Amino acid sequence: MPHVHARLVTGAQMARIDRGAMERGVSGIRLMENAGRGAAGVLDDLVGGFQGKRIVVLCGKGNNGGDGFVIADLAVSAGASVSAFLLATEDQVTGDARHHLDRARKNGLEVEEIIESKDLERIQFALSDAAAAVDALLGTGIRGGPRGIVAGAIDTLREAACPILAVDVPSGLDADTGRPDGPCAAATCTVTFGLPKIGQFRFPGRSLCGTLHCVDIGLPGAAVNAEKVDVQLIAAHGCAALLTQRPPDAHKGDCGRVVILAGSMGFTGAAVLSAQGALRSGAGLVRVGIPESLNDILEVKLTEAMTHPLPEVRKPRCLALRARGDIRRLVAEADCVAMGPGLGTHRETVELVRRIVQDIQAPLVLDADGINALSGAPECLKMRSAPTVVTPHPGEFARITGLGAEAIRSDPIGSAQTIAGQAGVIVVLKGAPTIVAVPGGLTYVNPSGNAGMASGGSGDVLTGIIAALIGQGLDPETAACLGVYLHGLAGDLCAEPMGEAGLIAGDIVAALPNARRVIETGADKNRYIQFRALN
Repeated sequence: MPHVHARLVTGAQMARIDRGAMERGVSGIRLMENAGRGAAGVLDDLVGGFQGKRIVVLCGKGNNGGDGFVIADLAVSAGASVSAFLLATEDQVTGDARHHLDRARKNGLEVEEIIESKDLERIQFALSDAAAAVDALLGTGIRGGPRGIVAGAIDTLREAACPILAVDVPSGLDADTGRPDGPCAAATCTVTFGLPKIGQFRFPGRSLCGTLHCVDIGLPGAAVNAEKVDVQLIAAHGCAALLTQRPPDAHKGDCGRVVILAGSMGFTGAAVLSAQGALRSGAGLVRVGIPESLNDILEVKLTEAMTHPLPEVRKPRCLALRARGDIRRLVAEADCVAMGPGLGTHRETVELVRRIVQDIQAPLVLDADGINALSGAPECLKMRSAPTVVTPHPGEFARITGLGAEAIRSDPIGSAQTIAGQAGVIVVLKGAPTIVAVPGGLTYVNPSGNAGMASGGSGDVLTGIIAALIGQGLDPETAACLGVYLHGLAGDLCAEPMGEAGLIAGDIVAALPNARRVIETGADKNRYIQFRALN
């Protein structure tokens, strides 16, 4: 897939891109000026205009502090009363940051040095009646936790009642892992520069950043392209470019023939939600293969999808191994097959899945018990000739890969990339955030969605969405990326009027057409990240 989304970088990658920009003739002074100007624009919006407002700016001795000096200078010129504090001595500020400190002072900004713990009281006093504070203490280059007077300033900032704007990252946050190693500021909003950082989308980093604004600072495209970034953020503008449009003379057969193999006793809901997810995502024809004794239930629950009763193991009412022939005929003309939601883990069903995975010649979306069935036999995936998308949550991912839960939590991107490459499948690792990894190394991080979607059946809906998009002609990589974004956006649209608690999978299904429409019309304003053009 081309770079239709936003590149997502580590702190080290961003530093190399910045150096590349300077090597191509863009001065560090200009980059810092652009960064500070963009952040000042966000701050102006945050406080409802600078005129007459009291702003506190905390600056470190490095480039992050330099951005802070630019923000303070612009706020003063726009009529704000600014209390600026330097958590170092003036002679420790060098390079581009020193240039902007000197310029701000020349324009009338007063900067107080804070070098002893007792001096923190001055910051505390200034914060007591501030309209907002700016955290420009530490940036993406931090190694290890904050120490000394800077750590004290972060603690003071955390106690402030006013809104906090963080410059690039909240001070103390690791830009790569999203985890702090010691004291860490918590922001109302964070303004990051050039490209978003991976740690801003991993928890707890995402929560600590507040609302994220990514500001264009004028980086040359050649400098960005020179850094071979293999992680992308799925973005609204990118998703709009991926949506397919139906021709005016389309009929149902043109819009995707999807077969879903799902359900067992007690889990008919999984089959229903997958089918509804596919239908609401535009699939023209959906057939659901279900254990035969459950067929009457599915015919009541599903109106628009067709059901297909299949041989079962009678007592547990799950698919039997002898269903293999029926399934091969059922999927023969499918544009995509989804398998797994609610299937159960009876030994016959497990063996059936292992054989059917190799039988199916159409693209396959494998979820839930379809994945569990391959625990100890992941080689079944390697033997497939058609594309495969697996959509595990971390527990299922651990079972099929043998990786420990902690290894997955500490490096979900690396874990997903490794398995995608080894098994030759597209991995949709569900979580906060959901990650899509494809063979060859590219990985996508999804910013949409919320905690209200942590509800039974939500993953079944996603399975149906991805299958429907593949059925409509999207390649599996594109379908996986668009699918997870649509799924999360539908959840966000539900959460806006009703809140997160109580949101159920059926709400997500109902919101899917609106989510697509929101992307099509350009009305998508992600709840977490906004992109801002260079002023």
